[in-house]
Amino acid sequence: MSESPEKRSEWRAILYVQARVAILFVPIVVSLLIIGALAGNERKSAPDGIDRTVTSSVK
Repeated sequence: MSESPEKRSEWRAILYVQARVAILFVPIVVSLLIIGALAGNERKSAPDGIDRTVTSSVK
């Protein structure tokens, strides 16, 4: 399987573009994970019997 140098450089260029696009999504994924972790911790800290969104349930 001897490929020509043109094909090899073409594949290298394609992989380079894909790597650059993937790097753009890293901050988005990280921020979503942080938001998910904070939202998960917030839910666990609230007592089960009291719904803080409904004012009549808090006495």
